[in-house]
Amino acid sequence: MVYVIDLSLATSEQIEKSLGDRIEQIRLSRNITQQMLADEAGISLRTIGRLEKGEGTSLDTFIRVLIAFGIQDNLKNILPDPNARPLERVNNLGSERKRARPTKPDESDIPWSWGD
Repeated sequence: MVYVIDLSLATSEQIEKSLGDRIEQIRLSRNITQQMLADEAGISLRTIGRLEKGEGTSLDTFIRVLIAFGIQDNLKNILPDPNARPLERVNNLGSERKRARPTKPDESDIPWSWGD
């Protein structure tokens, strides 16, 4: 059974369960046993079972399974490319951001009060 959820409303546990279900479906569609996947990924059979059930495994485990499936290139889609912001580069004259510096509130916008 595929666990379909709205990712914008889901909790991390629900997302983990959905990913586990997808991994199980990929494994079954390729006619691979849990033991075969565990051997290919270099992890234990129990870890594969926990991953497919959404029971909290490591990011390393997830990546190893994607590599074993040969679909690790899909990881590029998880986070946007931080360098693909051409308008910001033009505004910064090509300099790369080295640290985050949130803007401070303008003190003229803060109402004055006694320092009691």
